[in-house]
Amino acid sequence: MTQTSNGRKSAARERDWHERIAAQERSGISVKRFCEEQRLTEQSFYMWRKRLRKQRPMRFALVETGGAGQEGAVESGLELVLATGERLRIGAGVDLMTLRRVLETLRA
Repeated sequence: MTQTSNGRKSAARERDWHERIAAQERSGISVKRFCEEQRLTEQSFYMWRKRLRKQRPMRFALVETGGAGQEGAVESGLELVLATGERLRIGAGVDLMTLRRVLETLRA
């Protein structure tokens, strides 16, 4: 088997596990129950979750646009206030994959 073939299989496996982990988070059920239903071992689930979180470090910074008139510009969204006091405003039209990645990073 070539390195390219191995790389594709590895990437496919990572995508599969990323989707499984996201599906468990969306489901609202415990990891134990999810793994039982999906016929996965909890050990594999936690190992992959840890591995995938380590691989994708994200960095972000507080960005402000415009002046005081912009304060009411975010219509029907939500605002997260971090323990550090920083605020993360999320507009109603945010890309769901981007939001998911931000939230996963905050959980880590």
